[in-house]
Amino acid sequence: MNQRIVILGGAESGVGAAILAQKQGFDVFVSDMSAIKDKYKEELMKRNISFEEQQHSEEKILNASEIIKSPGIPHKAAIIKKAIEKNIPIISEIEFGSRYTASKIVAISGSNGKSTCTSLTYHIFKKAGLDVGLGGNIGNSFAQMVAEEPHDIYVLEVSSFQLDDTTSFKPYVSILLNITPDHLDRYDYTFSKYANAKFNIAKYQTASDYFIYCSDDEGINEFIPHYNIQAQTLTFSLDKKENSLAYIENNYLTLNHKPSFTMLTNDLSLKGTHNLYNSMAAGLASKVFDLKKDIIRESLMDFKGLEHRLEFVAKIQGVEYINDSKATNVNSVWYALESMNKPVIWIAGGVDKGNEYEVLQPLVKKKVKAIVCLGKDNLKIHEAFSRYVDMIANTNSAQDAVRMAHKIAAKGDVVLLSPACASFDLFQNYEERGTQFKQAVLSL
Repeated sequence: MNQRIVILGGAESGVGAAILAQKQGFDVFVSDMSAIKDKYKEELMKRNISFEEQQHSEEKILNASEIIKSPGIPHKAAIIKKAIEKNIPIISEIEFGSRYTASKIVAISGSNGKSTCTSLTYHIFKKAGLDVGLGGNIGNSFAQMVAEEPHDIYVLEVSSFQLDDTTSFKPYVSILLNITPDHLDRYDYTFSKYANAKFNIAKYQTASDYFIYCSDDEGINEFIPHYNIQAQTLTFSLDKKENSLAYIENNYLTLNHKPSFTMLTNDLSLKGTHNLYNSMAAGLASKVFDLKKDIIRESLMDFKGLEHRLEFVAKIQGVEYINDSKATNVNSVWYALESMNKPVIWIAGGVDKGNEYEVLQPLVKKKVKAIVCLGKDNLKIHEAFSRYVDMIANTNSAQDAVRMAHKIAAKGDVVLLSPACASFDLFQNYEERGTQFKQAVLSL
C-alpha cells in the first residue's frame, strides 16, 4: 500500500490524523507553517512521524496521494491552490477518521450553541452507560480516538470548516441547530456557500440515518429545499407543535419520538431560549438511541454548562457577573441578552467580524443600562448603540472593564461579558479573555 498522506497543520486534528494514518500503514508527513506546540511535537517524535514546522516544502507536500487539511487553513492558501492544481484530493480529519470506524457517529453543527449541545448529548449518553467518546471541534481529535481509544459511539462537534472537506462523512445522527452569518470571510462573503458547508453534515446520510434540525431557524428553512436529504428528519421547535417531534408548550418540553416524554422547562439546568433548543436537540438524539426517560430527565436537570458560555462567575454586592466570552458573533449575544431578566451592564467589543448590530438594538434598548467596550477599536459599537443607552465607556483590559462595570452597576443588576467579536486584539483567544474576566471579578 504505502500511499503517501500529507497532513497540513500540526495541532490537535492534524496530529490525530497522523497517528491514525500511521496506524493504517501510510507513509505520513506533517507540515505546519507555524511553530508546532511542544506537546504535539512530542507525540510525533515518539512515533517517528516525520514533520516540518514554520514552512511548507512543496517537494514534500505535492507528492501526496491525499492531503488532510487542518480546519484553520483556508482554501485560498497558496499550498492548497497548488495541490488542487495537481488534482491531489484534500479531505478533513473527520472525513479521514470516519473511514476507519464502523461505530455510530452523532455529529452536531450550527452557527451557535453547538459546543453546549454536543457536551449535553455526550453527558446524557455517558449517564446512560454507553461507551461514548467526545471530540471533533471540542475536546479530542476524532481520528486519534479511532486509532487509539475506540468507542461504540462518537459525539462530535463539527464546524463548517471541518465539513468543507468531506466526501463521504456519514453520521448516524446529524443535528443542525441554526445557520446565521458567521465566518463569511472564508466563504467569499456569500451566505449560501457557508450554508452549503453546514448542510454537508447530512449530504451522505441514507434512509437508515437521522437528520435533526430546528424548524424555527430562517437560515435552515431558506436552504433546506435545495438539498435532497435522504435521512429520516426529526424537527424541533419552540411553538410549531403540529409538525415537530420536540416542542415547548405550557412550560413543558415534549419529545414525541418513540414513547413521548415531557418535563417542566423550569427543571432544565440550562436557562434561556437558545438552551431550550439545545435541550430539545440533545433529547431527540437520545430518543433515537432509545435511552430511558429517567436518564434523559436527570441529565437535562444536572448538566453543568460550559466554561465561557453564559457561565455564572460570582454575585458581589448584589450584582451578578456572567462570563459569555464564547459569544463571538451577534447571534450569540442576541441569545445571551434575550435570556437576561435583570438590568444589564454589557461588556462588548474586540475584533469585529463584519457585525450588523441592528438586530441587537431592540434588546439593548429594553435591557441594557450601560455598555463597557473592551477592545482597541470601539467606534462601531458607539455608532450602533449610543442612541439606546445613557453611557458607553471604553476600556482596553479585562481588569479595567470589570472595574468600570462594577462602578456603574447597582444591586440587582447583572454584568454580562458577551463580546460579539473575536478576541485577537487584546487576547490570544476567547478562553483567555473569559479567564481574565473571571480573575478580575473574583479580585474585586
